[in-house]
Formats: sequence, structure tokens, C-alpha cells
Amino acid sequence: MSVVAIVGRPNVGKSTLFNRIIGKRKAIVEDVPGVTRDRNYEEVTRYQTPFTLIDTGGFEPISEERMLVQMREQSQLAIEEADVILFVLDAREGLTPSDQEVAGMLRRIKKPIFFVVNKVDGDRQEEEATEFYGLGIEEYFPVSAEHGRGISDLMDQVVGLLPPAFVDDPASGEVRLAVIGRPNVGKSSIVNKMLGYDRVVANPVAGTTRDSIDTPFVYNSKPYTLIDTAGIRRKGRVSQKLEKYSIIQALKGMDRAHVVLLVIDAEEGITEQDLTIAGYAFDRGRAIILVVNKWDTVIKDNHTLKKFTEEVRMQFKFLPFAPVMFVSALTGQRVAKIMDTVEDVAEHFNRKVSTAQLNQVMNAAELGHQPALYHGKRVKFFYITQTAVRPPTFTIFVNKEKGVHFSYRRYMANKIREPFKFTGCPIRINYRDRERR
Repeated sequence: MSVVAIVGRPNVGKSTLFNRIIGKRKAIVEDVPGVTRDRNYEEVTRYQTPFTLIDTGGFEPISEERMLVQMREQSQLAIEEADVILFVLDAREGLTPSDQEVAGMLRRIKKPIFFVVNKVDGDRQEEEATEFYGLGIEEYFPVSAEHGRGISDLMDQVVGLLPPAFVDDPASGEVRLAVIGRPNVGKSSIVNKMLGYDRVVANPVAGTTRDSIDTPFVYNSKPYTLIDTAGIRRKGRVSQKLEKYSIIQALKGMDRAHVVLLVIDAEEGITEQDLTIAGYAFDRGRAIILVVNKWDTVIKDNHTLKKFTEEVRMQFKFLPFAPVMFVSALTGQRVAKIMDTVEDVAEHFNRKVSTAQLNQVMNAAELGHQPALYHGKRVKFFYITQTAVRPPTFTIFVNKEKGVHFSYRRYMANKIREPFKFTGCPIRINYRDRERR
């Protein structure tokens, strides 16, 4: 999926433009405890071609004297990571020296750049905005992010430049694997060790995304592809220096993946960044394995493993289904077992359960714990069927979808998971009103 980055000085309306493009979203009904909702990046699916939108302003520290440094860092980030750049300017403030400097930096790169002049709320501002031709540009887009003026014209142009979205084909049998995590947690060491084993036959080829190298390999006679091995090994200057920016590489890495290996540093412990990346993987319906690296450096006693596992489970409480592995890429300890776990998780990710089995489980769950009344009437569960894999997705037909309380939805999800495990996999359950005959 392509990445569109919004850059610009503070207070030019980057966040307002971000919210306008993603559209106002309804509150998420499913209550997922522990997920950090850092909304400066979002998957946008409301246009013809889906893309990931990033508000680089969401990453900027609050510091007046660092403004120009921040702008340079944002621009560098866009240069490294984005496919399309939206450079936002402020019509009310007019053209500033820092705008000119950043525009000069951006023009040197060979990527589509849209000069978006924001806060053009009427004809008078539109006339005054012509001063932005002083940037030496051929075209700019006058918009009002707050009122929606000019946004559709801008987005028609942006979406027209994006390549078609990647389409997954479950019939291919191939499992795509992404190794993600913060800088310096040992991602590339794990990748090198994994690809170095005798049972793994690797063959690097050019990938489908810009500057990425995907590595197809065979394990136990099954085809796998390690996504963007070049991106894991290549350390972008800004993405490396500014740890928060590494999340963008993680988003791109997991875009085409089925199974995500989230690498955590055993020395540093679990960070907010780890939780944010894991939350995004969960939102996207990816299968997840938590890999605690540098386990060899931890001073241990008889309780160390148990305590660390409990800490992982407490922090990642929204991923109770994810396997936790303790490895050392340096010594090779337990790295050989990663692919066995991937194989098991991938099998569950593609698992199809018969309708008869599902209805047996659902009926037993309903019998064991009746749903609450809705407007004085009992909510009836008619039947359940599996509608997709990757991730396992189910539809339950009821008489009143609105009457199924979120706590009962969680109860039903746990009951469906119990007999079938779905190791490492989030499951999705949709509720629908059965049509009256």
C-alpha cells in the first residue's frame, strides 16, 4: 500500500487536513484494552485506491527553536518513506522563509509533491494565495481543510498517481512474513540467522514496492516470502535517528504480510512504540508472534522467564493469542524454532472451520450464558458461518444485531476461539440481522 505523507510547519492545518482526508470515523465499538491509539497514521480506504496517510506533524516535539530542524527531519522522512508528499502551506500567514527552504529541499527529490495552500475559505484568500507561485512552482491546490473546500480536486489528483493496491490470493498457498520492531532490537540479525539455516532455501528478488527486496524461501517444502529484507537491513538516517519514525517502516513492512514477527529488546523491555506497532498489526488483522530478542544478555534466575512472560502478557493484553518466543540472534538460541512457530500460526491463519462445528460451539456458548435482554426481548442467535480466512472471519445471524452487547461479543469470541485455538491470529466476528421472510 502506498504511503502519502503530510508535511508542513506547525499550525498550518496538517492535522485538520489529515482528519478531512480520512473522513470522520465512528468510535470503534470493540473495546480493545491496551492498544495505544496514536492517530497520526491511518489506512484510508474511502477512495478508489487505498493508501496509508501519515501526518508527520504528529511526530513533532513542541519546541519553537527546533521548528526548522523539525521541518528538515519531516522532509527527510518524506524523502525516505513516502510515495506522495502533501506540503501544506498557510494562506493566512502567507509565504515564509522556512516554507521556501523546505520547498527547495522537496523539489530536489523525484517524488510527486502537491503544494497544498490551506485556510483558503473564500475568494479573497484564493486571490491572495497567488503569492505562493513565488516558490517557483507550476501548480498549487487552494483548499480549506476545515470546510472541505478543494479537497475532492486535490484527492482526485493524488489518488490518480497511486499504483493499484496489492491483492492477496489465499489460493497461492504462499505465506508472507514481516519482521518489524524499533531500531536496534536485532531485526536484521534475526533475518540473517533465519535465512542462514540449512532447511531454509532463500532466493532474493526485486519486490513490488519501491526499493524493497523480498526474499522467497522454502521451509519444510512450503513457500514463504520474507517482506522487504532490504528495508529491514537498510538503516534510513532519519528513521534510525528518530525512533518514532520507525513506526512508518513497520506499517509498510506489515502491509503485504500475513504473519508479523514483532521483535522486542529484552534489555530495554517493552516500550510504548512496541505497543503502538502491535496495535496496528492487530487492527490490520495480521497474525502476530512476539519475539523477545537479546535474551542471552538478561541476568536470570529461576523466575526470570516467568516474570518476563507475565509482563509481556500484561502489557500486550489485547494479544492473549500471540505466541511469545525468547531468542538470541547473537548466539542463535531458539532462532531455529521461529519458523516452526510461523508454520503453526500460518496454518491457523488459513484455517477453515465447518459450519456444523461452529454452530455446535455457538449453541453451547449461548446455552451456558444467555445474552442480556434488549428492549425487554431476548436476543436470538440463529446460526454462524465462516466467511473468510487471513484472518479467520465469521458472521453470526441474529434477530437484533444492535442488541448484542460488546461484553457478550467478547464472550462469544472467546468461546469460538477455545476449541479451535487460532494460535497467533486475531479473529473477526460480524453480527447481522437475519432477513425476515
